[in-house]
Amino acid sequence: EIPRLAENGSIVPVTVSVDSPMTEQAYVERIHLFAESNPQPRILDVELGPYNGRARVMTRIRVAVSQQVHAIAVMNDGSLWSTAVDVEVTVGGCAP
Repeated sequence: EIPRLAENGSIVPVTVSVDSPMTEQAYVERIHLFAESNPQPRILDVELGPYNGRARVMTRIRVAVSQQVHAIAVMNDGSLWSTAVDVEVTVGGCAP
């Protein structure tokens, strides 16, 4: 979840939720966020485990220019789940 139109790229709220049972047999190990047009594309790395209860991360990020923001979830079985959202930025949030 991220606004499709961000008036201020310095404080863009984002929530990443992964539909996972979060049991010892099936859980999310890591969640990564990327904005490839930012000066530093790697935004967030979070480690999780079966005892987290649910795979959900809420934060605010900086987005330099209008671009896609990518979320990647690494599952304990080695599979990768990903999604991307186009975000239109009115005022950029990163210094050049």
